[in-house]
Amino acid sequence: MAGALSGMFANQPPGPPPPPPGPPGGPGPAGLIPPPTGLRNANNTLVDELEASFEACFASLVSQDYVNGTDQEEIRTGVDQCIQKFLDVARQTECFFLQKRLQLSVQKPEQVIKEDVSELRNELQRKEALIQKHLGKLRHWQQVLEDISVQHKKPAEMPQGPLAYLEQASANIPAPMKQT
Repeated sequence: MAGALSGMFANQPPGPPPPPPGPPGGPGPAGLIPPPTGLRNANNTLVDELEASFEACFASLVSQDYVNGTDQEEIRTGVDQCIQKFLDVARQTECFFLQKRLQLSVQKPEQVIKEDVSELRNELQRKEALIQKHLGKLRHWQQVLEDISVQHKKPAEMPQGPLAYLEQASANIPAPMKQT
């Protein structure tokens, strides 16, 4: 399909579209995401930074220095800084994945459509199961209402007289079981 689309625009070479140019001298890949404020090691990925910042948050909360510390403001400042770093790296990670999602939607729009169709099918299945569940409950309560209405009609059918109540009560007593 990509081959068929590449011929649609005669002035463009086949293949994926080039990334949009960034501002002259602008930071970041294609000018979309600025680099993080801190220096990043070449082997250090966003996921590694996210993990390290999470561990730092957790460590700051359980650190013996903070437990034994007496200056609450110092403790709060340290924890706030760790949490802020974690949130910054989480935002950078989110931006990275959003950028990859954007690239995918530009390069392979049919993949995005397939995902949307799959999500809609899953939603339809979930809603169909919910409808079936409610229909089951509806049938149950209809049966309960029908049983109640039948019970209200029975007294009119019962014989009237001084022994009618006794006959009705004795009819509901189970017969004794024979012992062998």
